[in-house]
Amino acid sequence: MSTTASLPVLVLTAPTVQNGVSSSATALITDADAARFLAQASMGASRELINQVKSQGYAGWLDGQFAMAGSGTRWDWLVAKGFNDITKKSTEAGFDAAVWRKLISAPDTLRQRITLALSEILVVAIDGLVGAGWRSFSAAAYLDLLELNAFGNFRTLLGAVSTSAPMGQFLTFRGNARANPATGSHPDENYAREVMQLFTIGLVKLNQDGSSVTVNGTPVYTYSQDDVSSLARVFTGWDFDMAGGDNTTPDFLRRPMKQFPARHDAGAASFLGGTVAAGLGGAEALHAALDILFAHANVAPFISRQLIQRLVTSNPGPAFVARISAVFNNDGHNVKGNLKAVIRALLLDPEARIRTPSSGTGKLREPILRLTAWARACAVTSASDTWAIGNTSDPATRLGQSPLRSPSVFNFFRPGYVPPGSAIAAAGLVAPEFQIANESSVVGYVNFMQHLVGSGIGDVLPNYTPWLPLAGNGASLIAEVNTVVAAGQLGPSTVMLIVNVINGMPTGTVPLLLNRIRVALVLVLAAPEFIVLK
Repeated sequence: MSTTASLPVLVLTAPTVQNGVSSSATALITDADAARFLAQASMGASRELINQVKSQGYAGWLDGQFAMAGSGTRWDWLVAKGFNDITKKSTEAGFDAAVWRKLISAPDTLRQRITLALSEILVVAIDGLVGAGWRSFSAAAYLDLLELNAFGNFRTLLGAVSTSAPMGQFLTFRGNARANPATGSHPDENYAREVMQLFTIGLVKLNQDGSSVTVNGTPVYTYSQDDVSSLARVFTGWDFDMAGGDNTTPDFLRRPMKQFPARHDAGAASFLGGTVAAGLGGAEALHAALDILFAHANVAPFISRQLIQRLVTSNPGPAFVARISAVFNNDGHNVKGNLKAVIRALLLDPEARIRTPSSGTGKLREPILRLTAWARACAVTSASDTWAIGNTSDPATRLGQSPLRSPSVFNFFRPGYVPPGSAIAAAGLVAPEFQIANESSVVGYVNFMQHLVGSGIGDVLPNYTPWLPLAGNGASLIAEVNTVVAAGQLGPSTVMLIVNVINGMPTGTVPLLLNRIRVALVLVLAAPEFIVLK
């Protein structure tokens, strides 16, 4: 791995026009540009990946990532490590390790980034997986499902999610039965509500640029309680596909749920202006209902805007949302919901690629991505393949966020969250990730990262050797750390402050040089210019 910053390269690309936006015939990609792109498109930059982006260009790098084979499943890793032993049925053993392993080390880093983003839109949380045991496997199966469909079609993904055992557990429609007039029971409405509110169309009608449709200044709601109640009848009759009732292994959690006709309500179901015909079997009725949802005009702007927020900026301009919505609705081949096309258009969009000084652009890096930025930059490994990072949810002592451990179906933070009484609120902006930022989490993050940077955790250890040749010179070291870890975002005053600290530290031996590297990393990781990705 090269440890010195290389010169910018001129990447030649054919001029194209997509949704009315013309690409430049040539694009100058600097080290900082490449690192910023990777901060949006990967789990974290490294010198190797920066050089790849510069040599291949943005589009070429994306093509390589799209073509890359998957990096194995979390489920299979859990089995290989023996976590399917019956003694672990009632635990969450192995789950965190399986997740961090992929986030930190999997070569298909774009796929991992999209999987993480999808897990924060189509939310399942491990602590909400009740009623069957084997929570580690159920949660792993859900992430594997998202990863399998990350570059596929959103309609296919929606169907897979809607029949997955983990989602059936989490939103409690597993075992859902048709109404029983004798007892007064009604179908569980949990999934019917959330699949509309959170997974497809949202609460209010949207224009294709993500703005709300209004009548006399009042937003127009997308659905009513009657829509929820009617749709809930479609999600009846689904339960685990558990051969012979055997739950001594977790295998049933990997299979789609099975339809039990005796429990299914086969009456007509009308919602959102469409109707699922009476007399359909459970699978056919679900398919028809999801088609109605997918056809709704809100799906493109609702999902597109959230993907932009997860990858690029908390406050995308209306034109940005409109361009990505257009690709969501038609990938150029009359296909709606092509996630690969959406991801490509999103990451190559001028609003993503052009760094602007506007105070309304950018996003707070969520804590998971701050950790993986360090881990990827420093080639973190686990020699024993046990990845003992654990649950990082505690805001006082860890990150205040841990993969697939959100407190509710509403994710760790809402896409429309506004910090009360803040300058962000005064500017009419949103800042989702600030919902989990507070005095406790800010201090907890820095302390936890200081521990990780300094000594790792278990045998999860970084490799600082490539930076040793730079460590004797504070300016050279910080230039490289600023580029690779912070995408060149640290301003001159911050750089000078850190350089002065490093140059005031002793040198002359490898341990002393390593200490310089560790201090440099902690200070960069704590800098506001790193934490806010512009």
